[in-house]
Amino acid sequence: MSEYHKPLPKPSHFSAPYWEAARRHELKLQKCAGCGAFIYYPRPRCPHCLSENLEWRGVSGRGKLYSYTVVRRASSRSFADAPYVLAIVELEEGPRLTTNLIAPPEQVKIGMPVTVAFDDVTPDHTLVKFKPA
Repeated sequence: MSEYHKPLPKPSHFSAPYWEAARRHELKLQKCAGCGAFIYYPRPRCPHCLSENLEWRGVSGRGKLYSYTVVRRASSRSFADAPYVLAIVELEEGPRLTTNLIAPPEQVKIGMPVTVAFDDVTPDHTLVKFKPA
């Protein structure tokens, strides 16, 4: 593993279980015990019913590409690996996640099936990304 120069997540009280699961190569999201909705991004209340009764549950890691853009110009030296695909993935369970898609930009299509991929960027940080299924 080479030295990583991009910004790293700083888990909060609410997001720590998400990042801990990612380190184990598991995708877990909050699920509302009140209305049954899966929730992303981690937060203290369900955005659908305002319940505070949230549990962490494993999800399939499968979904489809909802939207994307190809970043061709680096915003800083940290992101000099452009071009790369910045994507919104809609999981089978419903939530949409902002992520990177590991695929050549010319092969990316809206609606394409994708699956989760874990990128161990440092010994303590694993990023959740997606790749074509």
